[in-house]
Amino acid sequence: MTTMTTASVFGAVHLGYIVIETNRFADWRRFGTDAIGMHHDALSRDLMRFRLDDQECRFLLRRGPAEDVVATGWHIDDHTAFEQIEARIRAHGVPLVAGSAEEAALRGVERLLRFPGPKGITQEIYTTPRVSAEPLRMLASGFVTGDSGMGHIALTSTKPAEVRSYFNTVFNARLTDYIDETISGVKLKIRFLRVNERHHSVAVAAVRGLPIDPIRTRVQHLNIQAATLDDVARSYQRVHELGFDMALSVGQHTNDRELSYYARTPSGFEWEVGWNPIVIDENTWEPTTVQGISTWGHLPVGDTIATKLAQFRAGARSLTRPENTVPALSGTGIPDD
Repeated sequence: MTTMTTASVFGAVHLGYIVIETNRFADWRRFGTDAIGMHHDALSRDLMRFRLDDQECRFLLRRGPAEDVVATGWHIDDHTAFEQIEARIRAHGVPLVAGSAEEAALRGVERLLRFPGPKGITQEIYTTPRVSAEPLRMLASGFVTGDSGMGHIALTSTKPAEVRSYFNTVFNARLTDYIDETISGVKLKIRFLRVNERHHSVAVAAVRGLPIDPIRTRVQHLNIQAATLDDVARSYQRVHELGFDMALSVGQHTNDRELSYYARTPSGFEWEVGWNPIVIDENTWEPTTVQGISTWGHLPVGDTIATKLAQFRAGARSLTRPENTVPALSGTGIPDD
């Protein structure tokens, strides 16, 4: 393997956009604009986008039955790092597909490549994002993106070591910390992975001792970071007033110290709006295990027996549905520290 494939790209990778497939366009428009407070652009009957900042696209919604995240887009700082990632994926024998000019335009990017990812979520890398000349029209005062990227994704997995290994192989992701948590009698271990200064761009939760996945969707939640505490409070109020389901009330996490709440999207997965997480100092940070996901708050809202039964059914179905972690890139996984 050449030096190009082994040189680290850590710090040159940033979560840039998310692609969601849904048939619930009217509900998503209300959720994204009127509740969360993002900028909305209608492209056609089957396509719409949300913006958080001057980048043309942060969320691309396309019409389809999945009701789920189908792709994550990663902004790569320069062509050298882009080609390093491309070379290492090819060296592992994993196919890459170049995005068409139309696909790149929809995402507001240049030089788009896609390849398989864990849980069937396509991974996409791109270089220069396009900046929109259209002023932002949104209820929020702003969102934090920049060097930290636009937020994070959280997955549940029956093969967490392999998922961690995948992101290490592709993006040189580093382990930030673990959280041990018990929810409704189920013991969870959550791994937090970073690819830049953000505490984590990917979180991977697993049920300890049981090879089950209790979540129907490919992602458990998405996160975006609000510019101010007032933005969090106001969007929390709008979610309630507009009748969207709240999953977890306002609270603060133990590890990244982010103050946030979790709403339930029209597609069923959760959407976290947070504020003021810590920024990692690479010179001093050491991974640890933290007990409990929150120091206060984050209480379940509207949790019913029906909800628990749905999670039980999803877990049972996962036993008969093999989880694909793209073995060529995940190998046998990274042993827990």
